[in-house]
Amino acid sequence: MNIKSLNLEEFLKYKTMYYDKIDFSFVIKAWKILETKIKLPFVIHIVGTNGKGSTGRFLSHYLHKQNYKTLHYSSPHILKFNERIWINGYDVSDEELEYAHKFLQNLYEIKLLEKLTYFEYTTLLALYLSNNFDYLVLEAGLGGEFDATNVVKNNLSLITTIGLDHISFLGDSIEKIATTKMRSVDQKMIIGYQVFDEVYETALNVKKQILKERNTDIKISKVLDFEKYSLNPKFATYLKRNLHLVIACLEELKIPLDLKLFDDTPLFGRCQRIEKNIIIDVGHNPLAAMVLVEEFKDKKVNLIYNSYADKDYKEVLTILKPIIKTLFIIDLDDKRIIQKDKLLKVLDELKIKQNSNCNLKDDEEYLVFGSFLVVEKFLKNFYDEKS
Repeated sequence: MNIKSLNLEEFLKYKTMYYDKIDFSFVIKAWKILETKIKLPFVIHIVGTNGKGSTGRFLSHYLHKQNYKTLHYSSPHILKFNERIWINGYDVSDEELEYAHKFLQNLYEIKLLEKLTYFEYTTLLALYLSNNFDYLVLEAGLGGEFDATNVVKNNLSLITTIGLDHISFLGDSIEKIATTKMRSVDQKMIIGYQVFDEVYETALNVKKQILKERNTDIKISKVLDFEKYSLNPKFATYLKRNLHLVIACLEELKIPLDLKLFDDTPLFGRCQRIEKNIIIDVGHNPLAAMVLVEEFKDKKVNLIYNSYADKDYKEVLTILKPIIKTLFIIDLDDKRIIQKDKLLKVLDELKIKQNSNCNLKDDEEYLVFGSFLVVEKFLKNFYDEKS
């Protein structure tokens, strides 16, 4: 099969989605070829455990509203691949994607195309499409230092909330995970809201490491006041914290502030109310559970849930328990999902009531949570039933 004859959808079906072992050399080689063909914008790199997507979307939306040509690259998508590349207020079109795909297919040899992973290749698509823009807002994927998005030099890094996640790749402590993420910084980092005090201390250690290894000093600043600005009350508390990080970024860029421009930011899947009694959230780890408990305090909701096996689902459910009325397990056909009997065992241990019937009622409140995959499956079922 000649992979150069495949369209983008067909090509990505043959790409490795998840790393068994990280090999950064192939995407570096691919970037060195591509960088001779394009002119990169000012690069804002967003790294962290939680809040990257909403932070990036708030920022790119605002820059677009201020008439800057802006591309926001994020992952994963919920319903359609095009969601990953947001250009000047819209998801990238199929035609633009195919044009970029054909360019890369012609640029690279087959051996290199075969080696690039799904995320690496789509990152290269985004880099190509950002050619001659004003700003490129790059959301890191799994990590930081060895993430495909770090193949380009960033002008400014935004550090969102860091917690324990992806420990098999990033480390088994806050310090190790924060170090891996922050070592992606090239010039300056602005640190947003943090649950763990160790994060800022880690930043200082990373600064010393980089100075010693690269003979390059980096600047560190952090957001200290997360109630400084009066923001639209429709935004969940954690979104307002992310917005304060975005505002700090705009101040660094010396871009005038108009808070009203944030109000119509499209935030697909981020504590989003899709019906008067249904909220969807693509979070999947203890940090995400903590902010939802804060958001729904003194309430009880019916939780529509499932989890990847490598997530700390017991800790997530322990945190969410005070707000759970009943829990419905949404079935997912994916080998990474926890076996249902194991999840049922945890529900039994935590004494969380499980409901096998998910008939939505108008007088009940529902929260769909657990991952992008959970939200995707729910939305497809929900809209199929309504059509």
